[in-house]
Amino acid sequence: MGPWTDQQRNTAAVIMGGLVSFAGVMHFVNPQFFDDIVPPALPGGQRFWTYASGVAELVVGPMLLVPRWRRAGGWAAIVLFIAVYPANLYMAWDWRDRPLGERVVSWVRLPLQFVFVWVAWQIARRSLAPAARRD
Repeated sequence: MGPWTDQQRNTAAVIMGGLVSFAGVMHFVNPQFFDDIVPPALPGGQRFWTYASGVAELVVGPMLLVPRWRRAGGWAAIVLFIAVYPANLYMAWDWRDRPLGERVVSWVRLPLQFVFVWVAWQIARRSLAPAARRD
């Protein structure tokens, strides 16, 4: 796939920003779901990590929505997606005895996270303020 156009980058940033913001809100609306996928070996307790990742998403999501902050938001999204990957791994392991549909969801999340990292990278590497654009 060749270079993305500004419109493709903007559309991806708005979609990703909306999804990340929604996920951040859900950490506070339904924290038990997120508590259950936090690896229990992490220090500080599962609810701490649920709220911390929710706050991070509520910062990163809007950054992707605002053109002025989009480039930094793309880089922050990459860090966020990598940081929460252990929860996806733990979820896939922990859900190994659940019904097939739930197991499939937990396994699909693993490669999907790499797609999210790639999209965030596409947003971050080319999203420059109009005055700073070189291409």
